[in-house]
Amino acid sequence: MAAADHIRIHEIYESIQGESTFAGLPCTFVRLSRCNLRCRWCDTPQAFEGGTQLSRAEVLERALSFGTPLVELTGGEPLLQPGAIPLLQELCDAGRTVLLETSGERDISQVDPRVHRIMDLKAPGSDESHRNRWENIEYL
Repeated sequence: MAAADHIRIHEIYESIQGESTFAGLPCTFVRLSRCNLRCRWCDTPQAFEGGTQLSRAEVLERALSFGTPLVELTGGEPLLQPGAIPLLQELCDAGRTVLLETSGERDISQVDPRVHRIMDLKAPGSDESHRNRWENIEYL
């Protein structure tokens, strides 16, 4: 199996979107495992490692099963996993409004243009500002 066929998931759940211009709306969150940054203020260090490996088809099925029109891929850093980009496209193809929350350290140029990108530029106090990929700004 190709690496893009499987995704390591920390959790999939429904809640109210609390951030971005979609705040206040019901949202399915797909939290992927793994992150290569260690920002001082990270609120999800439990997603740095571990998780459950699922087929991308199963992740898609679970995310769609909640029935919310809004789905967010978050992490960890979703773009560390090769299956994230095709999953984003599949969610868009299924008619969902899709958000990607990323550190911006990975190239976002291949992310489907239908996806709303939320990029967290790292400030000097994060100890990770040297990891900002400034060329990503043109893809926001």
